[in-house]
Amino acid sequence: MATITYLTRIEFGEGEVSRLPAHLAALGITRPLVVTDRGLVAAGVASRIMELAGAGAALFDGTPANPTESATLAALALFRSANCDGVVGLGGGSALDLAKAVRLLTNHAPPLSLYTAVSGGMARIAAPGCPMVAIPTTSGTGSEVGRAAVIITDDGRKLGILSPHMLPNLAICDPELTYGLPPLLTAATGMDAISHCFETYMAPAFNPPAEAIALHGLETGLAAIERATRNGQDRDARRDMMVSALEGAMAFQKGLGAVHALTHPMGAIRELNLHHGTLNAVLMPAVLRFNRPVIGAKWDRLAAICGGEPDSHVAALNTRLGLPSGLDALGLTPAMLDQVAEAAMHDHCHATNPRRAEVADYRRILEEAR
Repeated sequence: MATITYLTRIEFGEGEVSRLPAHLAALGITRPLVVTDRGLVAAGVASRIMELAGAGAALFDGTPANPTESATLAALALFRSANCDGVVGLGGGSALDLAKAVRLLTNHAPPLSLYTAVSGGMARIAAPGCPMVAIPTTSGTGSEVGRAAVIITDDGRKLGILSPHMLPNLAICDPELTYGLPPLLTAATGMDAISHCFETYMAPAFNPPAEAIALHGLETGLAAIERATRNGQDRDARRDMMVSALEGAMAFQKGLGAVHALTHPMGAIRELNLHHGTLNAVLMPAVLRFNRPVIGAKWDRLAAICGGEPDSHVAALNTRLGLPSGLDALGLTPAMLDQVAEAAMHDHCHATNPRRAEVADYRRILEEAR
């Protein structure tokens, strides 16, 4: 037996964001809280969305690079003081995840640790919060169609909050919003999307639709990422990377794996503040090699898509994209890696890796990725 559920409403296309007023009205939102970050304020993107959101909109621009519970509570306080009736998440995965956490707390009491997957929190999420619209400005996490928010809780752990009730009511996917993304950020976020497709396909759960979507997202992303990185104005490449991100997240309700089990605790190392997609890219070759003995014919399918051994293909792709050569280049010390290997055992993605990993396995994967 298998329960297979898909998903939420998506409006996809160039210029689609201009229809935001009509979408808000259809959801009954008159005073949205727009959750974003200071980079998008500086770039002028947030001001455009605020104009579209209407005179009653309030702006929270304090999203950290890795979203935190304290930032969530600050945004929630603004939501309440401004008498908001909906949330608009604008940005990459950090802003979208923060917006989803704010929405959760509009009808659930804190702390967020109550609702994390590793604490059985899904059962405590009883209903959606206020209406929410998600507007991605990167092509990576796919959080706009994901049922999770990954937040650093007040106890310092980076944990997933999972529930169908976390899905935004509407995702507005407008590739034009990604045209100005710098090359390195394009590469790093794109490899995040590609890692979702790899890991979902390898995950052991029975979900053929998810596997089909993941394979299409993988093919699409691998074909487009270098073009999008070289030329941010390549319309077809930008569209295809947004498709890859969307499909990776649509599929990963099937489960992720060791890459994410390791990168979540790495993202919680506050003195480094590491980018999630970059970490995924660096770890992917070693995790592919670790999983190869148990995934059978799936390895051959991945090799056909990659045009060669998947681990070697990803390693070479990382080099061509200009991504870091390994974890040492990111400032991770052996002591940090020891802590990450231990913490990975308690991440919700640990349980859905196709090959059972122990602490020593995770430590070997990290050593290979140095």
